[in-house]
Amino acid sequence: MAELLFRLRHVTDEEAMEVRDLLAAHGFDTYETQAGFFRLGVDAIWLRNPHQHDAAIAALEAYQAERLERAQREHQAAVERGDAETLWRRLAAHPVQVVLVLLAVGLIAALTLLPFLGMSRS
Repeated sequence: MAELLFRLRHVTDEEAMEVRDLLAAHGFDTYETQAGFFRLGVDAIWLRNPHQHDAAIAALEAYQAERLERAQREHQAAVERGDAETLWRRLAAHPVQVVLVLLAVGLIAALTLLPFLGMSRS
């Protein structure tokens, strides 16, 4: 029976392609499923041969560790160059969007706390 290897939901196309290439390079027998129009299924990469599961998981874990290290290096380099995105840079680049998000957060917090504030008046 097939075993789930890697969920593709919320994964960038670049990462999905790297995972596909990694699994193909190691010779794992895989196939992909799509969630479908109503999202009732699961976007994932599945392993057909359960005897390859441990080796496939080990290869994916090594890939994930390398990808994490690469992302951290890239972020650190951006911080050192002064290119890393911060709240202030985002505010300067998209002031209306940031203000609307902050207003939405405030509104949600107010609506959430309103019943409790009303109880203290009684």
